[in-house]
Amino acid sequence: MKNSKIAGIGYYVPDKIYTNDDLSKFMDTSDEWITERTGIKERRFAEKHKETSSTMGTRAAQMAIDNAGINKEDIDFIVFATLSADYYFPGAGVLLQRQLGITHLEAPALDIRNQCSGFVYGLSVADQYIKTGKYKNILLVGAEMHSMGMDFTTNGRSVSVIFGDGAGAVVLQPTEEEGRGILTTHIHSNGTHAEELAMINPGSHGGVWLGTEKFGYPDAEEMGGVFVTQKMLDDGLLAPNMTGQLVFKTAVKKFPEVINAALYEVGLTSKDISLFIPHQANLRISQFVQKLLKLEDSQVYNNIQKYGNTTAASIPIALYEAFEEGKIKDGDLICLAAFGSGFTWGSALIRW
Repeated sequence: MKNSKIAGIGYYVPDKIYTNDDLSKFMDTSDEWITERTGIKERRFAEKHKETSSTMGTRAAQMAIDNAGINKEDIDFIVFATLSADYYFPGAGVLLQRQLGITHLEAPALDIRNQCSGFVYGLSVADQYIKTGKYKNILLVGAEMHSMGMDFTTNGRSVSVIFGDGAGAVVLQPTEEEGRGILTTHIHSNGTHAEELAMINPGSHGGVWLGTEKFGYPDAEEMGGVFVTQKMLDDGLLAPNMTGQLVFKTAVKKFPEVINAALYEVGLTSKDISLFIPHQANLRISQFVQKLLKLEDSQVYNNIQKYGNTTAASIPIALYEAFEEGKIKDGDLICLAAFGSGFTWGSALIRW
């Protein structure tokens, strides 16, 4: 079977920059508080009522298509990873297809909801389709508009200061070169603590909890069995929640595990990694993982300081910037890894 290679990369981030000091104007926080806990200095927020996850994804996708030297009509499969889709349904993949102007091709569009691991999951899915010869030009997009769903008050600061908006995209193609392209992908999940990093509402649960009752949300009768109720609005239940310590503890365990599993499969070690691009969740997590893997600073790329956590978009945005800065060269071993809500996690090794 043929390997799949990244033939083109693209990204898009909104123009509007929000610094930590900007956030401190409407919540009880500070640049020192945010920087110490996350390493984030600023993030981008999209223009409300004008930009969405799919419009940002479309701009990143067009750049990736141009970068690959193909026409948009050559795309035969679309994979769109996001937690912040334009609509509850349909998914963002078909909206991107429409915005690219290629609906007449009727190529399939697959939407992936694996949050922070979405891009790595999408990469794994696309890789299998390339390997089997099913498709030849796969467009993989990760895009997020978190700003439309954050609680920008002091009550929501532990989550809202972390996230930003943006999009990244790649075009995947088969390669004849032996030992080049995607060498391996590993993806995993464990739903034991699903609600510890989640946006519970709106949803179809109707107040029925399968895993935990710690949130103290109203019971099924009070919820009314509908997606959104007045009580949800009144009690501020339409925002994400995160148990930060549990997420941190689990992430720093699963990152090295899934990376080492990938390295072991291809007979390499962390010393062979040219550049490690982790999901930009928290700079402290990245630094902790770097230490565990015994990687030099030159072997790790972080840009969370500028963009915050852009979930499914974070790895492709960082990949694009690292490539543009000349930190990725032919023959380099690139390691991608992510951990996030679900919990889900994964890794990919790419010989550039």
